[in-house]
Amino acid sequence: MAAAASAEPLPDGRGRRVLSWLVGVALLVLTVDSATKVAAVSRLEGRPPVSVIDGVVYLVLTRNTGAAFSFGQGYTIVLTLIALLVVGVIVRFARRLGSTAWAVSLGLILGGATGNLVDRLFRAPGPFRGAVIDFISVFNDSGSAFPVFNVADSALVIGVLLAVVLEMTGRQLNGARVRHSLGDDAGDNF
Repeated sequence: MAAAASAEPLPDGRGRRVLSWLVGVALLVLTVDSATKVAAVSRLEGRPPVSVIDGVVYLVLTRNTGAAFSFGQGYTIVLTLIALLVVGVIVRFARRLGSTAWAVSLGLILGGATGNLVDRLFRAPGPFRGAVIDFISVFNDSGSAFPVFNVADSALVIGVLLAVVLEMTGRQLNGARVRHSLGDDAGDNF
């Protein structure tokens, strides 16, 4: 990816179009995440889990002070700083994007990171220590089969998976594509 991050921004037309994908996807994720968290708090607080698809999907309100899958309980400040770093790095690379697929991937990551960052900054118990609202449980209503998650978590996972696919297929941030021949040893270096 280092070669893909050239020092020069792309020409205005293409760069603006790609940047609009990044911003649009991030704003869509942030909006849907925020709206569903508000709805979850207002409709699920103090209620037993709600079955959406019996045996498969349930809605249950939880507050997560840790990372994904509730790992890192007690490290909320560190996780908040990591999220701020992720947002900063994506913003820094945004003007160099030339690939719509990378813009979508990074938009999903940016929207997801920002959605959970908003919770960490503005929810109880206070700034940089706030608990993230999670409310989707799969396979059972307690989160014991698979951790309870939210829209931001889903966007983060999908964005990261897309980034891995893009990287593995040689697609660079600037829109170029690296092709390796069978005899090319460069593709074997990990």
